[in-house]
Amino acid sequence: MSDERQSPFDGLYAQQRSLLQTLRLLRHLPDFAKLYWRLFWDRRVPLLPKLVLVLAAIYIVSPIDLLPELAGLIGLSDDVLVALAAVGSFIPMCPRWVVEEHVRRIDQGQ
Repeated sequence: MSDERQSPFDGLYAQQRSLLQTLRLLRHLPDFAKLYWRLFWDRRVPLLPKLVLVLAAIYIVSPIDLLPELAGLIGLSDDVLVALAAVGSFIPMCPRWVVEEHVRRIDQGQ
């Protein structure tokens, strides 16, 4: 048997951790936006990562969808998935040294 006991506060602690992580993300959101903007316009970043973002933006605003918006939240899910995939793949597709340079500059307030 496990000697680990469940505390009535375990759920509360998990919620607090989740809230703190969300607040941390929100606090850094302007820096993430700045990083994406700088990388997008940096000539040292290849065309492919930039194309991924542009094509995702075109797909999201285009009237042609895999799942029509008429289907409610399910219809928006393909747009959300495309956006998350594009945003999630952009930085890993950029040259690491260029990303690190921009992160350093942003951290220094430049």
